[in-house]
Amino acid sequence: MNICVTASGEGLDSEVDPRFGRCSYFVIYNPETRHVESISNAAAFTSGGTGIKAAEIIANAEVDVLLTGTVGPNAFSIFSELGIDVQVGIKGTVQEAIRQYKAGELQSIRSPNTTPGSGMKKGNGMGRGMKGGGMGRGIDRGK
Repeated sequence: MNICVTASGEGLDSEVDPRFGRCSYFVIYNPETRHVESISNAAAFTSGGTGIKAAEIIANAEVDVLLTGTVGPNAFSIFSELGIDVQVGIKGTVQEAIRQYKAGELQSIRSPNTTPGSGMKKGNGMGRGMKGGGMGRGIDRGK
């Protein structure tokens, strides 16, 4: 069995990263052999298809359980198809996340828990404009 934890660095002492597609590393741990492998997430800096590319990395690493924070619909569909159990609620270090998993403190999800582009939300504000306060303030129109 291989457990994968999304992380900000390499190894068991690294802090977890709750972002699946944009995490820096995937730390893979085999509880039977205690083997640890850290894989750099080459998909983290792509402009599109990040979740799918990251999911392919996980699939190729023969992961059985993914511990993370959020997973979008494209990646989740791959995990669902491959039978990879996705559990959320990780905190602390990779080692602590594995302990949380073993203790049954995390939750399996049955559907994606984020939507594409949810990191960037469209606002409905007017903005602050450029220097001068925007909206034409400070301009003398000769009136």
